[in-house]
Amino acid sequence: MTKPYKIFVMLFTFLAYAFSGIIIAYILIQGIPNISPGLFEWQYTSKNVSIMPALVTTLFTIILTLLITLPMGIFTAVYLSNYAKNKHFIKAVRFSTEILSSIPSIVYGLFGYLFFVSGVNMGLGMGYSLIAGCLTIAIMILPTIIRTTEEAINTVNPLQAHASLALGATKIQTIFKVVIPEAMDGILGGIFLATGRIVGESAALIYTMGTQPSVPTSLKNSGRTLAIHMYMLSSEGFHVKEAYATAVLLLIFVIVINWISGRITKELVK
Repeated sequence: MTKPYKIFVMLFTFLAYAFSGIIIAYILIQGIPNISPGLFEWQYTSKNVSIMPALVTTLFTIILTLLITLPMGIFTAVYLSNYAKNKHFIKAVRFSTEILSSIPSIVYGLFGYLFFVSGVNMGLGMGYSLIAGCLTIAIMILPTIIRTTEEAINTVNPLQAHASLALGATKIQTIFKVVIPEAMDGILGGIFLATGRIVGESAALIYTMGTQPSVPTSLKNSGRTLAIHMYMLSSEGFHVKEAYATAVLLLIFVIVINWISGRITKELVK
């Protein structure tokens, strides 16, 4: 009876890998021949369409967004898993995070534009800026951080926490010195998942960060990430080949980020 199910599992696994391989191969075939030294110049011009300002802006966006999101997300998960007693409140928060996770990014972009950018009707009036984009993306990935961290904490064996409390440690010491280190693998998995969403996001950032092709010199300056840069090149129609080259470099950037993340995870788990 199990053999048909095994065949279906193997078939759909093969299809998933095949589709992914086809997409990656197409990007590499179209993009690698169009990679040129001009793409790596520090200053962007309409001739070289350099990716370097977009690459630096992407790094700024990742760092700033995680600095905003991680404290709120992790502490919220700690509160829900260890301190919250009202079951209705916990269910309401979990339901809200699941709903927020399923909202299309364009909706977040419109909200960010109205609240952070435009300054109309109680908005903050930041204009198209790095900080407006990061705050919008922070709201997008916050549910992911909360849910993954809470699930990771709940998977920790409660006997370890009980042993820590029995030895005289306070509850807060037990959480941050026993529970969270044990759950670190799952927590980092959620962080890396959120980082991938930051790197690949474009719709929300176009409405909030703008499309300025230069490195932001302050939080109030506009900029563009690699995803936006690739979208702008392809939508303008004049640099489609360079857009494919940017896609290859974006793919390499994601692979490097994942490799570094994996190394960090192994070291922290040790």
